[in-house]
Amino acid sequence: MTLSCTNLKRKRRNSPFALIMGQIVRLEQKGKSRTSETYLSTYRSFMRFLKRDDILMYEIDQNMIEDYELWLQKDGLAPNSTSFYMRILHTILNKAVRQSLIPSCDFFQNVYTGIATTTKRAIGIDSLKRIKTLDLRLFPQLDFARDMFFLSLYFRGMSFVDMANLQHKNLQNGHLVYCRQKTGQRLDIKWERQMSDILDKYSTDAKYLLPILKTPDGESRKYYKNMSKQVNRWLKKIGTMAGIQIPLTMYVARHTWASLAKQKNIPLNVISDGLGHDSEKTTLIYLSTLDTSAVDDANSKILADLL
Repeated sequence: MTLSCTNLKRKRRNSPFALIMGQIVRLEQKGKSRTSETYLSTYRSFMRFLKRDDILMYEIDQNMIEDYELWLQKDGLAPNSTSFYMRILHTILNKAVRQSLIPSCDFFQNVYTGIATTTKRAIGIDSLKRIKTLDLRLFPQLDFARDMFFLSLYFRGMSFVDMANLQHKNLQNGHLVYCRQKTGQRLDIKWERQMSDILDKYSTDAKYLLPILKTPDGESRKYYKNMSKQVNRWLKKIGTMAGIQIPLTMYVARHTWASLAKQKNIPLNVISDGLGHDSEKTTLIYLSTLDTSAVDDANSKILADLL
């Protein structure tokens, strides 16, 4: 039976994924590509679970949500990964409630929506020194990945996406000043000699400070994601060569900076500010204002151990 235009519009309006797709478009328009990708990932995952093209609001119930969680678990996803999809779905259904598309109800009371403690991702000074002293002259790709890893560490655990988007104009009077892609928070890092030692190897006339993005702006997001995968793949090889027990990735540099700062008895609020945490749940203490000299001192103490 063919749907009338009115019924078709009503069907689309009562589809949770019409809300998702609409949100994706709005996020893209606001330049929040990373967040839009999380919504798209959830949409694709739930559709694979349903083995359908769409679903109506009234068809979703508590049993379906619990079955979806079980399906994710059988697919090998860890608790934090299943929780990721559950939280996105919960957000979408709450939006449907606010728009009076479905009655208020809680389908998520028996599924996990928290954030579990992750496995150790930090490494110690001895491991860092083993990585640093590896002879990688015959492996330029591995050498590049190692340089990016240490730059992330020197930059107080800066994320790879923020490193990729650094421009020459971010260097101002002996400081690296930039805004985090994830939160928009402005960070100020005192420039240290170890940073120049690496950066001098990659001097470029391009607008970017580092040779990560080498493509027109319109394709930068896709190119960054490919580079991120490659660098992490190369880092895992480096980790094996250096005898590191955990998989080495760019994210390990961020955890390592925080771990080393804690070992130096740096106050937790200083570590939080150094990492650029805002209201993230992983941050225990956050101060909106802090003298940057305290963070610069913490970074100098960490880098001194690597000389």
